[in-house]
Amino acid sequence: MRTIVSLPGDGIGKTVLPEAIRVLEAAGFNAEYVHGDIGWEFWQKEGNALPQRTIELLEKHKIGLFGAITSKPKDDAVKELAPELQDKGFVYFSPIVGLRQHFNLDICIRPCQAFTGNPLNFIRKDGKGGFEEPKVDAVIFRQNTEGMYGGIEWTNPPKQVRDAFETHPKMKSFANVPSEEMAISTRIVTKNATERIIRAAFEYANKFGYKSVTVCEKPNVLRETSGMYLKIAKQIAKEYPGIDLWDTNIDAQMMWLTKNPETYGVLVSENMFGDIISDGFAGLVGGLGFACSANIGDEVAVFEPTHGSAPKYEELNPSIVNPIAMILSAVMMLDHIGEKEKADKIRTAIAKVIEEGKVKTYDMMKIRGGADSIKYGAATTQQMTDAIISFL
Repeated sequence: MRTIVSLPGDGIGKTVLPEAIRVLEAAGFNAEYVHGDIGWEFWQKEGNALPQRTIELLEKHKIGLFGAITSKPKDDAVKELAPELQDKGFVYFSPIVGLRQHFNLDICIRPCQAFTGNPLNFIRKDGKGGFEEPKVDAVIFRQNTEGMYGGIEWTNPPKQVRDAFETHPKMKSFANVPSEEMAISTRIVTKNATERIIRAAFEYANKFGYKSVTVCEKPNVLRETSGMYLKIAKQIAKEYPGIDLWDTNIDAQMMWLTKNPETYGVLVSENMFGDIISDGFAGLVGGLGFACSANIGDEVAVFEPTHGSAPKYEELNPSIVNPIAMILSAVMMLDHIGEKEKADKIRTAIAKVIEEGKVKTYDMMKIRGGADSIKYGAATTQQMTDAIISFL
């Protein structure tokens, strides 16, 4: 029997993760789930949102299901430390980013695929006085460990950092800015990691029949880092003659999302741009309640919805949040470990629930979230899970 590390984290992560496990069990997937400590509670109590004991669990069992985390700005995070930990030099760092970097989970896959009948699907005018609903089926490959999210930055940079940056001629524009009034953040891109994410994107397109891979960057401005992406993509594309290589600028791409989203298949970007573009596409297929993702390394993989911890909904009883993103993340886990038949069964069950349209969470009804949403016919979290299980 396979062992899965269960990482509920914060807020609604503690709600939706058990629902995903219920669906996995109903589909016939037998596993042992071991709990891993992660998130805000452990930052407050221990000064570490990602305890070493949790890292060791993932080192042993290799597969993690992750719920959600709470993350706050630096100064606010320090204020919430236990009194005995104050002024001890603890610095908050996102535990999911920590996991990605520790295990080199450098390949992030975020499918954004519309389900027939979802009332939240994107529609547009057809030019004839009516409306049309394009079929959105995009998969974003986001480089997970480098770029703007690499975490290498300074407020009031030390002299050796300032001196190093001032070797670049563009720093002349900041020559009169005192270091104590300056914050510097880096965007580091490496050849090996860039090759890995772009090759993974082409392999995925080849395997699942997508006709194009789009590099979504900004090489006309970020000439070195985005330029490396485009240069390597052109080299790798030669190995896949049946797949077109496109390149778009991130700003223009966000405009084109609502003009012709059905045009795009697989997209690949650096960390921050991949984060932006995947949320943009997620908005076309129902929002973060439907947005799943996989973080994949050589040995370890962690699967998570892309929504946050939504603390304002954590205490609602019954819960109203949409569990589908978490369930779809569990489905990606099944695909990863070779349980494709069970994964397809769950995907089909979700599609049937959505197409039938009898059970809808508050977001699918386009009403305000809160305890009153149930009075207006919104399904609870557990009722949505029950509906999916009924089709299994």
